[in-house]
Amino acid sequence: MTDWIISDGLTDYDEACAWMEARAIAIAAGEAGECVWLVEHPPLYTAGTSAKPADLTDPDRFPVHESKRGGQYTYHGPGQRVAYVMLDVGRRGRDVRRFVHQLETWVIATLDRFNVRGELREGRVGVWVVRGDKPPGPTGAPAEDKIAAIGIRLRKWVSFHGISINVEPELEHFSGIVPCGITDHGVTSLVDLGLPVTMADLDVALRQTFDEIFAPLPDPAPDR
Repeated sequence: MTDWIISDGLTDYDEACAWMEARAIAIAAGEAGECVWLVEHPPLYTAGTSAKPADLTDPDRFPVHESKRGGQYTYHGPGQRVAYVMLDVGRRGRDVRRFVHQLETWVIATLDRFNVRGELREGRVGVWVVRGDKPPGPTGAPAEDKIAAIGIRLRKWVSFHGISINVEPELEHFSGIVPCGITDHGVTSLVDLGLPVTMADLDVALRQTFDEIFAPLPDPAPDR
């Protein structure tokens, strides 16, 4: 059974990372169960393991945290739901690519609960929405905005970090970085799309769709 934790208020980023790492170690040792932790952070930027210094365009705007997750720069702040996912990928098949695809599917299924069509794009990390209400891009292709980010790390085949979905963050705060190294597209949120979705609404959808996509862990093999 996966533990679900929802933290009220704003969670300190460094404290969250330390807690996740400790939980992942405990899961790997068989001393704790899997966990999904839903938080909001104060405004900050995080640098993933592939972050390029030039993509931090306003380094004095918010605190910048070096992160051990994969990916480049991203923003976290109030109005954005961050779901930290501590799952035993080893017991779930040891297939990292499949696990990332499950996370992407989880985000897309959650957005679908609000009649938002999230899509993946080759060469672009995260989940995207087509903006028919915006002018086409320079090539004539429809405008697309990013609504969710994904970045994970594994330790002893247990995941930590996870996903973030924009509910109602201050979108202008993303302008201090090149989000995920992508310059030709914008960022959006559920409220920016005209949907009166609350954080509590999203949490319910995350829980329901998680159970549809991530099967319970199999029972461990008995000792012989």
